[in-house]
Amino acid sequence: MSTMSSSPATPPHSLGSGVASLRAKWGWIVALGVIYLIAGVLAFGSVLFATVVSVLFVGAMMIVAGVAEIVNAFQFKSWGKFLLWMALGALYVIAGFVTFENPLLAAVTLTLFLGVALVVSGIVRIFLAFGMNAASSWGLVALSGLITFVLGVMILAGWPVSSLWVLGIFLSVDLICAGVSWITMGLALKRRT
Repeated sequence: MSTMSSSPATPPHSLGSGVASLRAKWGWIVALGVIYLIAGVLAFGSVLFATVVSVLFVGAMMIVAGVAEIVNAFQFKSWGKFLLWMALGALYVIAGFVTFENPLLAAVTLTLFLGVALVVSGIVRIFLAFGMNAASSWGLVALSGLITFVLGVMILAGWPVSSLWVLGIFLSVDLICAGVSWITMGLALKRRT
């Protein structure tokens, strides 16, 4: 019988080895953050263009999801499920192509859904906050719900004109926040070397 050797102190796929691998690439991480930051600032320069880009991205994802649904439909043995999945996939693909055909109409629709979702989410958070016990941070949850609700009401109050800029601003803010996060992480990794 052979005896098993003792395991190494640091497994080859541990968190420590992952961080060490990232430390060596801190410059690339900072560069990625700078690219995100520049893209976010440029998107702020033309929020209408950023809105169209974000809508076209959603359209592309709908087409990809639709094709995946259609391919997945062939896994079902019964005609009912097959036809249902095939129809769902076809609807996704059609919606994706309609988005490419008229991105501004798609922006109007997406902005309406976003405004309604924010209002509903804000109301739910406020109700949940008042159901929390006093020891928890119910005040922060209520404040978060109030801000979300007000943002949704502002979007809906300006709809459909707000459709021209809302999605672009959301994309810009997301890119800038992602850029700052990557830069911060890269610089923190550099300090640890």
